[in-house]
Amino acid sequence: MKVKGLRWWVIALIGLATVINYIDRQTLSVLWPQIADDLFPEKSIDQRKEIYANITIIFMFSYAFGQAIFGKIFDWIGTRLGFALSIGVWSVATALHALANSFLSFSLFRALLGVSEAGNWPGAAKGNAEWFPTKERAFAQGLFNSGAAIGGIVSIPIISALAIALDSWQAIFIIVSVLGFVWLIPWLVIVKAPPEKHSWITDEEKEYILSGQKTSDDGSSNTDDGYNPSTGQLLSHKQSWGVIIASAAIDPIWWLFISWIPIYLFEVFGMDVKGLLIYGWVPYVGAMLGAWFGGLLAQNRLKAGWSVDRARKLVITIGCLIMLPSLLALASPGGPTTAVLIMATILFGFQTAIGNIQTLPSDLFSGKTVGSLAGFAGMAAKLAAAGLTFFVPWLTSGGNYQPVFFIGSALALVALVGVWVLCGKIEPVQAKNQN
Repeated sequence: MKVKGLRWWVIALIGLATVINYIDRQTLSVLWPQIADDLFPEKSIDQRKEIYANITIIFMFSYAFGQAIFGKIFDWIGTRLGFALSIGVWSVATALHALANSFLSFSLFRALLGVSEAGNWPGAAKGNAEWFPTKERAFAQGLFNSGAAIGGIVSIPIISALAIALDSWQAIFIIVSVLGFVWLIPWLVIVKAPPEKHSWITDEEKEYILSGQKTSDDGSSNTDDGYNPSTGQLLSHKQSWGVIIASAAIDPIWWLFISWIPIYLFEVFGMDVKGLLIYGWVPYVGAMLGAWFGGLLAQNRLKAGWSVDRARKLVITIGCLIMLPSLLALASPGGPTTAVLIMATILFGFQTAIGNIQTLPSDLFSGKTVGSLAGFAGMAAKLAAAGLTFFVPWLTSGGNYQPVFFIGSALALVALVGVWVLCGKIEPVQAKNQN
């Protein structure tokens, strides 16, 4: 049996895994007011925010650790089994949240969720590098990045509706955990092997994928036969640090919103779960459109003959320059409608940039190095996001969120510096002292 366009089935499944990933992780933020009322009735609003922030930080540290670990795991056991391990464990972890009854137990289950959910991103980067030629990678990255936005769009209304319909927040965690187990079935059936060995792929598609991975726009080698440095060598290149710093600067902006949108709307505008049904999903529409826009723009420019360097930098710069003034504007949004529309603009800019930042490991290196660099960049990003989250309860004491939005605008500038200054020309990196 031959399947035309098999690579699109693969990326669709990775995108769906990303949707499930975000439904699972967003459940806590939407349900937190209900959970806090149940488990911490004696605590003030700021104290509850601090508890939530600490649980979230534990998740982020675990997620950062998981990024580095799963980068290696995917390099060792491959994309197919790596994803099965990641989503299988995180689905179990989501169900275990139903047993949580204290800060300690929530932290434990959140840590397990963080480690396992982290596999989604190095796995997606590696799957993209395996299944797509260079010129299509930004668009493919945008497709599965849009899964995060779609997960945000559907998760808040779904979880809010379940919270209205059910008296038990514990039952909601169990319900959403089932999604990951269902996903495993088509994944294990369809993704039987990489493209060069898959029995369902057509000869034309195989040749298109593999030939498109052999050379960059300037003819440099970019396959597993190219430069594959050790970890020490990898980290000796300034280009690697450009990717790591850009990721560490831009990712906290995303986490600021996915972790705090429901709580921000609860605290600043007095919303309940019914209000979230109306407003909570809007920012993620901007994120979804940005993921598509960033991928399509990069693909369009590459097909028009632009170099990878020029196309990537254009799209990343546009995304960061959209975020910067929007974050400043969110410091004084007026009403909730304006606030969520500004958030949508910020997340549009973020997703425009991040898809192209996440393709940089495969633009700069090849083979097993791609997963490793993606894992290191992801780890740095989550550590930076955890650092910002630690200060959010203090920075937002009394419901004033202006300081964190000012910090976010500065981070957008740092991301640009990482790409333009440290990455230099975006092209396959050669070994040092190579003649």
